[in-house]
Amino acid sequence: MALVTESHRVDGHDVHEHRLEVPLDRTGRVPGTVSLFAREYVRDGGADRPHLLYLQGGPGHGADRPEQVGGWLDRALEDHRVVLLDQRGTGASTPLDAQALTAAGDAAAQADVLALHRADAIVDDAEELREHLTGGAPWTVLGQSYGGFVITCYLSRAPRGLREAYVFAGLPGLRASADDVYRATYRQTAVRNAEFFARYPRDRATAAAVARHLDDVEELLPTGERLSGRRFRTLGIALGGQSRFDALHFALEDPFTTVRGQRRLRGAFLARVGAQLSFAQHPMYAALHESIYAQGALTGATAWSAHRVRGEFAEFSLDAPGFAFTGEHVYPWQFAEDPALVPLAGAVDVLAHRDDLPALYDPDVLAENRVPVAAAVYVDDMFVPYELSRATAAAVRGARTFVTNEYQHDGIRRDGRRIYDVLQGLLRR
Repeated sequence: MALVTESHRVDGHDVHEHRLEVPLDRTGRVPGTVSLFAREYVRDGGADRPHLLYLQGGPGHGADRPEQVGGWLDRALEDHRVVLLDQRGTGASTPLDAQALTAAGDAAAQADVLALHRADAIVDDAEELREHLTGGAPWTVLGQSYGGFVITCYLSRAPRGLREAYVFAGLPGLRASADDVYRATYRQTAVRNAEFFARYPRDRATAAAVARHLDDVEELLPTGERLSGRRFRTLGIALGGQSRFDALHFALEDPFTTVRGQRRLRGAFLARVGAQLSFAQHPMYAALHESIYAQGALTGATAWSAHRVRGEFAEFSLDAPGFAFTGEHVYPWQFAEDPALVPLAGAVDVLAHRDDLPALYDPDVLAENRVPVAAAVYVDDMFVPYELSRATAAAVRGARTFVTNEYQHDGIRRDGRRIYDVLQGLLRR
């Protein structure tokens, strides 16, 4: 279908907003289309520069909406026209929210639609968009976190479309199951808990007191639902980055008050916590999270892996004598407790038990890779296990790595310009 573009100016850049209709299901089994949205930045004097496609982390998150051109984007625009793609189902690319998903039919039909929003479909979307924007020329790709997973699928599925690839904290395990991933991430989450409570020793007692209180006293979030102690523990996702590590401490500064002689949680505390815990702005993150590790017969069904594997780690038990926050883990009970997720519960449960989702990576193709690849791999990454990333780097022919313990998972936000330069140096060496 034809590409539709509207343009405007922002601080020395032409900004083109592209829309392109693509099939929801390229096999034709599930009817419908997706309206892809991508925002392209072209710096003055850079119209002849090659294209770079940015693939956002997630899954289920739209591309960045930069309020100003800075960091890695500012640096990349020195070399490229930069395309920020809202991956299907996110941002302005036909958002897949509860309303849209439930319109698909019963839980099984909804699960079919969810399965059409994984990395393989995103790669096919990118290839259609590339044909329109570059006239068929290959482009450079840059992926953060899950964006790197999509790039690895791209290298497996359509390498002829790629000129070179930058990966920030996003090399997946090629044959790893969800259980393999979550065992590694629980171990690293335990390390980050220890680091957090070493920095803020009083916070462990405070957090434990809040969790006990929530189990005994009904406290309602501004959205109306009761906050449970187990849901409160999922605030630990903040431990995975440098930018939010201290913010968790600030949230625990003064959670309690006294109302008519009864100990209660402050309204401001509940509002802050509720905003961080709600999936209302990105429900597809929770809905798709485990499915990104499903590869059919290779891995089998995920079957609520994070929930099952948690039982192997005593420190994360709700009955443990100490206290530990969980990390980037999604649990079945969240689809009963978070109002934004309740309508998705049936579909996500069906998806969790499917064992026929196709493999996303082709080790044989990657072993013969000809696309220059450079990847930043963080030793202490809480979300993308270091050992799996290193194994994948070794399995992708010609891939070069910047291995460091300087950053947590959010290195692209903390020092994106510098990491971009390091990776470019590896690519061009």
